[in-house]
Amino acid sequence: MVIGRTLEGGVWTILVGSQIDTSRRAVSYAEKYHEGIYAAVGLHPIHLTESYVDAKEIAEKGVPGFQTRVEQFSYEDYKPLAEHPKTVAIGECGMDYYRVVGGEETKKLQAKTFREQIALAREVKKPLMIHCRNAYEDVIQILKEERANEIGGDIHFFAGSWDIAKQFLELGFYLSFTGVITFAHEYDEVIKNVPLDHIMVETDAPYVTPEPHRGKRNEPLYVEFVAKKIAEIKNLPEEQVFEQLVENTKKCFDIII
Repeated sequence: MVIGRTLEGGVWTILVGSQIDTSRRAVSYAEKYHEGIYAAVGLHPIHLTESYVDAKEIAEKGVPGFQTRVEQFSYEDYKPLAEHPKTVAIGECGMDYYRVVGGEETKKLQAKTFREQIALAREVKKPLMIHCRNAYEDVIQILKEERANEIGGDIHFFAGSWDIAKQFLELGFYLSFTGVITFAHEYDEVIKNVPLDHIMVETDAPYVTPEPHRGKRNEPLYVEFVAKKIAEIKNLPEEQVFEQLVENTKKCFDIII
């Protein structure tokens, strides 16, 4: 069992919802464990319209593509989940322009739904876990307009430039990196420049499996290799980096160990 292997390996994890049913499931799993398993609840922007997502672009063997299931954000449905003590963030929420079905109307719907989830995060006083793909400028603008710096959060799977990174850092957000940094060098400059106390690591399992496990289905236990790569790129001792990454996660998500 993935969760069992994760905890036995000394890794704690946040199960991330992308719709109401997966958010409920994340909370349900988190409830089963006294420690080590937490939840994030939210509506992912790709589920606002119907489309087929071919996972081959980011997945490994055995990870299929999927058809999105259209959902309209319901404040009343998400609020109880957001208030749950094992829920540590609102998300994944945000904006995704990689495949925009419906053009400008879809972008407007994404913006509206993103703002609604920021409002929920503000009400329950929990940070955001933000998905952003090909939409950094618009996401930053909305974060500024909604004063999201007052609640903060995590920019999941950050893949932007150093200029974009600086804008998120100015808003007080953390930047999270995945296994892609173990086999691509596009992010080295950003990682070198971002202060260590504003970096987090993740797997985005089952996608983007890090080296040396490329070709396998990803899982949370492999986050160790992402952390090691951060240490290598920043030329810092692994122990120092590991300790700081844990502290960053605890601070961002208000996790008390």
